[in-house]
Order: sequence, then C-alpha cells, then structure tokens
Amino acid sequence: MKNFFEKIFGSYSEKEIKRLQPTVDKVLSLEKTIEGFTDSQLKDKTLEFRQRLSNGESKDDILPEAFAVVREAAWRVLG
Repeated sequence: MKNFFEKIFGSYSEKEIKRLQPTVDKVLSLEKTIEGFTDSQLKDKTLEFRQRLSNGESKDDILPEAFAVVREAAWRVLG
C-alpha cells in the first residue's frame, strides 16, 4: 500500500529534494564567484552576513551565499 501512495505522491525524500533544489542551484551558481575570493574576503563575509541579518534580511535570504562561502572554505581546508 505504501508503494502505491509513493508512486502517486512521491516519497518524502523526493519531495524534500524537489523543495531544496532551487537553493542548491543558487549555491552552485555562486561557486565561480566565491572561489575567486581571498581567504580574508571569505572571513569578511561572516561580518557581512551578521550585518545583513541585523539590517533585517532573513536567514533564508543569505542562506545560499552563506552555504557557498562555507563550501569554499571547507574545500580550501579539507581539500
């Protein structure tokens, strides 16, 4: 019975992937820009994000850019 409903409505995982895909696409679209930043510029983005949040932007507004920065920083540190 479960498979029947999953075929019609999709699984929870499929729904989550579909919901998150636009954010993932935004993160990936920032890759070339962010990878050109110096280490200092990456570090400064944290302060920029805090400022933007205090100016009223939501976490959802900065999320793709923040993930792109974290992704690049992790790549540099972890390889």
